[in-house]
Amino acid sequence: MRADRLLSLLLLLQNRGRMTAPQLAAELEVSVRTVHRDIEALGASGVPVHADRGPAGGYRLMDGYRTRLTGLTDAQAGSLFLAGAPGPARELGLGADLAAAQLKLQAALPAALAERARRLQDRFHLDAPAWFRDADPVPHLARIAQAVWDQRVLLTHYRRWSGEERAGRPLHPLGLVLKGGIWYLVARAADERVRSYRVSRFLAVETAEEGFERPAGFELAAYWTESARRMEAATRQGTARLLLSPRGRRLLPMQFGAAGDRALAGAVPAGPAGPEGWVRVDLEIESEAVAVGDLLRLGTEAEVLAPPELRRAVAATVAALAARYG
Repeated sequence: MRADRLLSLLLLLQNRGRMTAPQLAAELEVSVRTVHRDIEALGASGVPVHADRGPAGGYRLMDGYRTRLTGLTDAQAGSLFLAGAPGPARELGLGADLAAAQLKLQAALPAALAERARRLQDRFHLDAPAWFRDADPVPHLARIAQAVWDQRVLLTHYRRWSGEERAGRPLHPLGLVLKGGIWYLVARAADERVRSYRVSRFLAVETAEEGFERPAGFELAAYWTESARRMEAATRQGTARLLLSPRGRRLLPMQFGAAGDRALAGAVPAGPAGPEGWVRVDLEIESEAVAVGDLLRLGTEAEVLAPPELRRAVAATVAALAARYG
């Protein structure tokens, strides 16, 4: 709406001082011509906006002028909880609300606190997605988020990790979680069980007219913490004993995260079992099939000592690769 845009323009000039028309256009995501028209509208309404000519020119408010028209809308107030994650806020359809809320908050703060807020924003930034991985496509995220907020039943077409598709399933959406750059929906299914669904696997989503009641005492953060703990415990299916080179010791935490750090904490010299400078570690692993692929990422910087079946599986895979590339 134009009124919201005019207020945002006014607050930008109040919070940041002199700004050029192209800078304002970029912030407001409009054309430079629209900025000029909006500046004229502000002037006509009595706001003292000055235009400074020349290379260092731009628009600024008359010295000492401040507005207190900073009331937050419901959406803007809610978006403040995502202030440290602007990317996810945009994905949820709250990007514009977050930007407007931050401007209003800055305008309402005393000068010293507003300056501190700007310094924090300049010095700290949260980037949720992991390196070297494209974000999941989540075309239905905004609609799912709206259903979560409105407590409306979702009719879904979902593809499970196994490839099986389930269409027409009603879900009661209880919350959304962003984990490592991946969005998950926490929802109650027809059997009354609460489960987690990867948002990118929803092939179609339709919002039903009917609402639902949230389970008594349900807490999203507590559910997710316990669910993540169970998932992590279920994936640890064994331990592999490895020999690691000095470079392998550096690679292990990069490839295996906290499990790699725990393994290195218990490292002992390889002794006669390996070359000089190598160490022996015990690493928590998933299934054999997953472990083979994970361990091969260490290349020649690691050797599997045990269990024997995992060592044989790695050797068979390496032999197959050698035959293919031979």
